[in-house]
Amino acid sequence: MSSNPLFAASRSGLFFIAGPCVLEGLEPAMKVARSLAELKEELGAVVVFKSSFDKANRSSIDGFRGPGLEKGLRWLETIKLETGLPILTDIHLPEQAEAAARIADVLQIPAFLSRQTDLLVAAAGTGAVINVKKGQFLAPWDMQEVVRKIRQTGNDSIWLTERGATFGYNNLVVDFRSLAIMKEFGVPVVFDATHSVQLPGGQGKQSGGQREYVPLLARAAAAAGCDGVFMETHPDPDTALCDGPNMWPLSGVGKLFQELLAISRVRTGKG
Repeated sequence: MSSNPLFAASRSGLFFIAGPCVLEGLEPAMKVARSLAELKEELGAVVVFKSSFDKANRSSIDGFRGPGLEKGLRWLETIKLETGLPILTDIHLPEQAEAAARIADVLQIPAFLSRQTDLLVAAAGTGAVINVKKGQFLAPWDMQEVVRKIRQTGNDSIWLTERGATFGYNNLVVDFRSLAIMKEFGVPVVFDATHSVQLPGGQGKQSGGQREYVPLLARAAAAAGCDGVFMETHPDPDTALCDGPNMWPLSGVGKLFQELLAISRVRTGKG
């Protein structure tokens, strides 16, 4: 199974994955997607729209999960057709892979499920790009076996995403050595700038976050050589139904993307 065009494009320079944590409605998601599509044209970079049809790993049973598979994929298809952006969405079960891959260009494996063999194999078998979030509980070298599980299906279109490691209770820390270690596996490595500032379960029934550190960590990752940056964004993060405390405001995304591209160009000598 050969690498697909999006995967090939992602190897040509710093790329971005961005969007709201979960689909709160078609129009709110479309607003974000239109803004990102404009940025894509302005910056000349690969930009992938990200949002989830279901967030199955919420802290509380009362947490908003999204519209579900059927409606969520309809919304994502509408966004894709209107904006032209490639689509990334999470799957949590092997039986979701085929349906999601009909719409999504990238199937994302959540961090908590990053070692689930059946899920990895089902996702890889669709031929989509597979983005695996490194589990908060895993060392970066442990991800080599995750890559092997996917490659044994014949799919070599793999991204690995660093999103911080568990550091005591309700806290994460980023070890930037992780980016270099995972790049040794021959795959592009993405830095998740927003989940890395999350405080898991830090507000009891929901996670907290320190969004003020998103630019700091994103700049450090670009300087350290990440291939892509993942960033959840929302027009008004304080009213978001999921992960608001760690999402970056949509109004600030363009400026930050420009800064990250500039850092990447200096690092690679293309500035």
